[in-house]
Amino acid sequence: MIRSAVEGDVAALVQLIHDLAEYERSPGSVKVDPGQLQAALFGPSSAVFAHVAEEEDRIVGIAVWFLNYSTWTGRHGIYLEDLYVRPEARSRGIGRALLTELASIARRSGYERVEWSVLNWNESAIRFYRSLGAVPKDAWTGYRLDGADLSALAGEGNRSV
Repeated sequence: MIRSAVEGDVAALVQLIHDLAEYERSPGSVKVDPGQLQAALFGPSSAVFAHVAEEEDRIVGIAVWFLNYSTWTGRHGIYLEDLYVRPEARSRGIGRALLTELASIARRSGYERVEWSVLNWNESAIRFYRSLGAVPKDAWTGYRLDGADLSALAGEGNRSV
């Protein structure tokens, strides 16, 4: 069963986010705590959404997402931040069902697209996404600014660029 996350799901969501980081070879990178995620999903100015896949009263998969916006199309889209299915629940259509739910939300809401990133080494995920008709954005390279470099650019440091 695919459903919108509720506040009682926060602990499971945080655990699955940690599991995803472990799978993506970056276990020390997760800094979110249950209070932060609860505020992001259910607080007064929440801008993050989550869906869960549940089997036998256990959450076995998650999709965490937010809205983005295209100035070229003049429409919102969905950016899928995290898609994760527990290893023992894979190959049963759960990932597809989560993405189908997001595609349905996008269509009902008049959103232009659903986008996400995948690590280059994650061959099984790439095969899965291609099987759905998703195509890589090979002409684009993602960039990130964080940590000391973010502080420096914000004028909080003395690092010259």
